[in-house]
Amino acid sequence: MSSDFLSQDEIDALLRGESAKGEDTEHVETLSEMECDAIGEIGNIAFGTAATTLSMLLRHKVNITAPRVSVIQPNDISMDMSIPHIAARVDYTEGLTGSNVLAIKQTDAQIIADLMLGGDGSNPSPEVSEMHLSAVAEAMNQMMGSAATSMSTMLMRTVNISTPHVKTITSLDTDSNEYLPQGNFLVRILFRLQVGELIDSNIIQILSMEFAHELVATLMAQSYGTYEPQAPITSPEPILATPSAAARSAYAQTAQATQPIAPSVPRGGAPIPEFDTESAIETVHPDRVERAVFAPLDERPYGEGIKNLDLLMDVPLEVTVELGRAKKLLRDVLDMSIGSVLELETLAGEPVDILVNRKRIARGEVVVIDEHFGVRVTDILSPAERVKRLQ
Repeated sequence: MSSDFLSQDEIDALLRGESAKGEDTEHVETLSEMECDAIGEIGNIAFGTAATTLSMLLRHKVNITAPRVSVIQPNDISMDMSIPHIAARVDYTEGLTGSNVLAIKQTDAQIIADLMLGGDGSNPSPEVSEMHLSAVAEAMNQMMGSAATSMSTMLMRTVNISTPHVKTITSLDTDSNEYLPQGNFLVRILFRLQVGELIDSNIIQILSMEFAHELVATLMAQSYGTYEPQAPITSPEPILATPSAAARSAYAQTAQATQPIAPSVPRGGAPIPEFDTESAIETVHPDRVERAVFAPLDERPYGEGIKNLDLLMDVPLEVTVELGRAKKLLRDVLDMSIGSVLELETLAGEPVDILVNRKRIARGEVVVIDEHFGVRVTDILSPAERVKRLQ
């Protein structure tokens, strides 16, 4: 009989197990939509500057664009970055508290290392040696240094970083604790990386949840003085408002006034609202009906329909005026000296390009104002198109 029933100890053990199971329910951390937008824009500006620095190092045009922010778990990294890949961990030593990780594919790292070591990137080494890792580390060091300088301007404080620690990741199970930020949930920012015609891939920035909140709070504090991190926004059930008696009465009077027949006199001595019958007849007369005229869609204020744009109004942008370009042989560059004249492809009097974060938004003509060069804008995109270009 005793075998058919559980003992008290077994019952207690089952109860403890059930309780523990309930306590293991994991709290899912997330970011609000506003925080995702802010982090994406910070990354867009910081890595736009980093791309310029990397372009000079690799002697190829580099674009790092289209940041996509999401919250992931550590094991989800393998979905975007195959094993093995190269990761660089950077710690902030001043201005911010925390760290971030950059991860790129091993094949992309091999091309970058080959370019850093004087090659053309078309035939990179199939293996990543210590020398190649050092070259990649230097490239990432220069990138993150430029990004830190951009963030210093953005956050209006000095931001310094440590030397990147670069490692080849062969297993998330054994290497994740060494280079990933701590936490059950991480913030992943996925960028598109383009290096000339050699690389068209992705580069991933990984932040801890705490550091992401701190970054947004610091940016918002500079713009608005104070900021409290937003809780995750849940969609409440729609609330159907019940019209008040006054609203129902007003609606009834309006509907009654627009009927083609004369309105009846209300009973019970209720006051009759003043109403111009002739004006109403003229309004609904078919001979006076006119086609509705709507303003063009592109004339609406640029802030409408763009969420949280006001939060980013104080973010600094890099504005560049490009006078022109020229292609020269190495022999011509070495022969240049003081007094040499470099002829550009741009013709005299031709409008120059105005770039914001290396994206053209306008054209203009060069002028001189109080002994300073300036540009008078002659052609510019609409505000809505400018915002799209900067996203």
